[in-house]
Amino acid sequence: METIKAIIIEDENRAQIYLKGVLEMIAPEVEIVSVCDDLPSGVIAIRKYKPDLVFLDIEMPKYNGLEIVNFFDENEMNFAIIFTTAYNQYAIQAFKTSAIDYLLKPIDPNELKAAIDRFSKKHTNPFREIIQVTEQLKKETKIAIPDGNSLIMVAPSEILYLKADNSYTQIVLLSGKKMVTSRFLKNFEESLKEHSPFFRCHKSYIINTEYIVSYSKSDGGTVTLQNQIEIPVSGDKVEELLALFIRVIR
Repeated sequence: METIKAIIIEDENRAQIYLKGVLEMIAPEVEIVSVCDDLPSGVIAIRKYKPDLVFLDIEMPKYNGLEIVNFFDENEMNFAIIFTTAYNQYAIQAFKTSAIDYLLKPIDPNELKAAIDRFSKKHTNPFREIIQVTEQLKKETKIAIPDGNSLIMVAPSEILYLKADNSYTQIVLLSGKKMVTSRFLKNFEESLKEHSPFFRCHKSYIINTEYIVSYSKSDGGTVTLQNQIEIPVSGDKVEELLALFIRVIR
């Protein structure tokens, strides 16, 4: 049996251990040569070990897995990728229209085995498919917000701001409606970074900059949004925020 050299790029330690353990049980031909916590260290490992296969998480801090195409050109990407993702259903549709292989978390061992079998039969360069999926995701008009066992679809333009509330996030819409979901604010920060109007202005707030009415230096720095809602701005975020707007020089 020919050995398959593989790398795991996953930011959660438990997910790393689980995936590695399942692979040892169901696919002994897969040799894990490196386990990485983020995309930049994963890119270094790929260049060093030249794997046949990469297990790549999509939702990671700083860089998401799809951004791997920013580190390699098409000719360099001579390895296959199996994405692992907890992405919600609207995004999964983008994967279904491409040839990219993906596994939903929590990973089912049988589905993992089937994905490895597909890799063994057909090793293709995923570069163009990743570009296609990325472009399709950017065009998505709605964000799926977890609500118990359901997903509530909300257009980004409907969101005024998001506020951290311990391990929950409160989402305030233009209509005045408020939604609370059991996701950390940082999870929304990663998901919304493709939507340029959103800005993390404070450790507890993400705002839709389209609805900023004014900025005030008083009280440590605040922005006023539509509906006269005032949101604090951290001192280290002021210049970055103001750089988003055209300023008249005195």
